[in-house]
Amino acid sequence: MAGTCSMLCLIIITLFVPPLGVFMISGCGVDFWINVLLTILGYFPGHIHAFYLEYVYYDRRDRDPLTRASQQPAPGVYSDRIQNGGHRHVPAHPSYGTM
Repeated sequence: MAGTCSMLCLIIITLFVPPLGVFMISGCGVDFWINVLLTILGYFPGHIHAFYLEYVYYDRRDRDPLTRASQQPAPGVYSDRIQNGGHRHVPAHPSYGTM
């Protein structure tokens, strides 16, 4: 339930200010600055980019960690936080201290 509420709040924020929605999921990185530029050039391209990033973020957030680690990177997404769905990158085969 908490995930759904945060997702709806993020969508509402993105409807009014697309760069703010991107900032909330990716931080102040390349994806944020691309969205700022797209929003300045045209409000509609900023929306498309922001909703695409949010889709990738929430899609990968709900996946199994092993599936998330082995999947291909989403095209046009430069933030590791979005690529991993907000999770820390976990190796597919942990060594548990043995080398």
